[in-house]
Amino acid sequence: MTGRNRYRALAALPALTLALSATACVESANSTGSVDGGKVQLVEAGKLLTCSHLPYVPFEYRDSAGKIVGFDIDLVDLVAKKLGVTQQVIDTPFDGIQSGADLEANQCDVVAGAISITPPRAANFTFSTPYFHATQALLTRKGSGFASLDNLRGKNVGVQTGTTGENYLKDYNARTGNTVTAVAFEDSALLETAVKTGQVEAAINDNGIFYDYVRKNSELEVSNEFDTTDQYGFGVRKINSALLAEINTVLTDSAKDGSYARIYQTWFGKQPTWMPGKG
Repeated sequence: MTGRNRYRALAALPALTLALSATACVESANSTGSVDGGKVQLVEAGKLLTCSHLPYVPFEYRDSAGKIVGFDIDLVDLVAKKLGVTQQVIDTPFDGIQSGADLEANQCDVVAGAISITPPRAANFTFSTPYFHATQALLTRKGSGFASLDNLRGKNVGVQTGTTGENYLKDYNARTGNTVTAVAFEDSALLETAVKTGQVEAAINDNGIFYDYVRKNSELEVSNEFDTTDQYGFGVRKINSALLAEINTVLTDSAKDGSYARIYQTWFGKQPTWMPGKG
């Protein structure tokens, strides 16, 4: 995910007309991204720029045709539709997403990357209402016998840099005094491949991506889950309260009108047991 600085021109008249026709009044942002009079301001007129970290299947990734697709992408598309603009996804390193650096640099309007809501991240930007409930999961090869972290003392366990899974393993070692060696990978694809090829004995990451991966790689399994009460949220600049309000409205409405369940079914092959605003 490579970061890119962007300098935005003023909106052209057709894009401005389109934006004003939306439910929210959308304008191009100034250099600070400030909100004027409660109006939604976007970095670039006519577009909702989303910073995400690829790949993270099935939340965000490039399909065989090179198009960026996924669960997160479809949900943010609902927001873009409500605003009367088009979503454009920018592939950028996860650290710039969780630190808020991408938002503060006006590189994007929204960060979306299966981002667990945590106090340190919430200090950097404002989270939307939660849109996904996740647990941490342990990915292993079938028949390995590694059903818990206790079984993995002295072994190498893969984690993705900057994630809840990495923190969970650190906390586990500190809490138990065990020596499970964390091996960090930049993205989830490298992490999953490391388990498949035997580079590490197991890996910890969110259950959503691992269950998707084992459906396509029958030699692997999710051998355990750890309920860390993780919930994902989309992020915006702290000053962008008008955009945050639109995102929250879209998420709660999607649970009511069936669009959330439809999108969830598309990407996870089943109906959700949890939805935004419903606990």
